[in-house]
Amino acid sequence: MEASFHSDDLFPFTATRPLAEIRIGILTLREKWQMLFPELTSQEINEGPFGLPVNVLPTRVLAEKIREREDWRQTAFFLEHPWDIFRLNAIALADDFALLTRGRVSQPLPSFVQAFSPENIFIEEGARLFPCILNASQGPIYIGKQTEIMEGCLIRGAFAACEGAVVKMGTKIYGATTVGPYSVVGGEVKNSILFGYSNKGHDGYLGDAVIGEWCNLGAGTSNSNLKNNAGEVMVWDQRSGKLLSAGVKCGLLMGDYSRCAINTSFNTGTVVGVCCNIFGEGLTPKFIPSFSWGHRGSSKYELEKSLRDIANWKRLKNQQLTDVEIRNLHAIFEKS
Repeated sequence: MEASFHSDDLFPFTATRPLAEIRIGILTLREKWQMLFPELTSQEINEGPFGLPVNVLPTRVLAEKIREREDWRQTAFFLEHPWDIFRLNAIALADDFALLTRGRVSQPLPSFVQAFSPENIFIEEGARLFPCILNASQGPIYIGKQTEIMEGCLIRGAFAACEGAVVKMGTKIYGATTVGPYSVVGGEVKNSILFGYSNKGHDGYLGDAVIGEWCNLGAGTSNSNLKNNAGEVMVWDQRSGKLLSAGVKCGLLMGDYSRCAINTSFNTGTVVGVCCNIFGEGLTPKFIPSFSWGHRGSSKYELEKSLRDIANWKRLKNQQLTDVEIRNLHAIFEKS
């Protein structure tokens, strides 16, 4: 397992970032390592600190085993496939919650918020909450800095809204869900992760899914996460070029900078590459390659047009397309 890991095993998310920059729980893998072992350098983390596999999930228990020089293998979790990101999200959320809140006091819960198990709820400074229901009886709830939880939201932990995230009116969220920095969610969400700067701002269902950075799901978009026959969900594997079993439940796995039109219906276990513009009738194919224009892959998203569009989306969140991003996108375009 350890020796055979390859970055393509976590495609499409490692197409645009080092593995250490993957967000699971509240923090990225890099941020977890840096909190557990502040002395680690970025290079050590990227190569696998202390000789550990790069795809191991950093946890407090793992860190204790390392410090005590004990066998860590029986307590370790590994990210072997992209669907492991949502499968391990409940574990990562609970661990990050304990790591981030240890020895700290939460901002007070507003009196108009109905809370269950409030001892498992932590609110950072600058967060704005309106009348909503927070149920932390099944897992912790973390409300990050400068977040906004609008009125009428129903949130069941484990859940994290990272810095600057917005949960829109009437949103229904089931654990284990992470809304990454400056992302927006609405509708119904269950056991899903949005890495950052992405939008699922309207009605529609997102379940057992991972959405990269700078993605946008059009109004009414939904994904299937369970086949009608409740059978195994087969998911595209970039490394082998084959379909692999992801178990009984798997929704949408969408790479960075990809977007879809209103009312898009994603098939069970769909993998979307980097920088796709998805539209068309009916269920999507199981695999949509990077830089696809339309979900059937009949044409390619022109590079200069795609860069222009990404820059437009980034301006909406007061960000700019960087030279590093442009070089990476050129390389991905040439390979697609």
